[in-house]
Amino acid sequence: MPEGPYRWFVVAELALAAITFVALLFVVAPYGGRHGRAGWGPTVPARVGWLIMEAPASLLFAAFFLLGQHRSQLVPLVFLALWQVHYVYRAFVYPFLLRTSARMPVLVMLLAILFNLLNAWVNARWVSEYGDYPVSWLGDPRFWVGALLFASGLALNTSSDRILRRLRRGSTGYAIPSGGGFRYVSSPNYLGEIIEWTGWAVATWSLAGTAFAVYTAANLAPRAFANHRWYRDTFPDYPSERRALVPFLL
Repeated sequence: MPEGPYRWFVVAELALAAITFVALLFVVAPYGGRHGRAGWGPTVPARVGWLIMEAPASLLFAAFFLLGQHRSQLVPLVFLALWQVHYVYRAFVYPFLLRTSARMPVLVMLLAILFNLLNAWVNARWVSEYGDYPVSWLGDPRFWVGALLFASGLALNTSSDRILRRLRRGSTGYAIPSGGGFRYVSSPNYLGEIIEWTGWAVATWSLAGTAFAVYTAANLAPRAFANHRWYRDTFPDYPSERRALVPFLL
């Protein structure tokens, strides 16, 4: 880990994870939909909010990546591709698939943009500048375990999104989702994203990747608990064996 400002940016992301986790235990983030509510200031359509707040994670990562001296090397380019697979979907595909008229507070959107700026910087700079990834890294067990986790988490995340979209097709209300990861937990989409970025941390074997994985869990776990409570409060027949985030445990 290099000395100087970069180290402190990574430490800041870890500190932000702790703050976010504690805050979300007491305040449910109003991204829209079931948890949307007044009192958070001006709002924008949820589709617009998702696009604007997630686009920097893709575009700025690419820009910061190109500043690195290792930008043309094979392994950093593989990491660039993995990152973009997730964020091109999240920023430029997912918002246009949403079946909702919900609105998102501008404040929530701006906070997400600030995080994505920080996170894109520390991870892009690591993989293209400060990290050391010879071609032989592609044969390292850490890379393969991480890549497998990333791919598995991405598949769970996107398939869960698809189930939720189909549930809303032709309906103006909410219903109990079923199938796929919803057989076991209330928020398999969040579980998938946590698995994804845990895979990223393992594949890059970096503190920057670890900081992102920790933040992802700190941000999404409380939201998964809030979703679980909402489902149980809203639907008396909600499956009692279904957990919030971790099958059979949590």
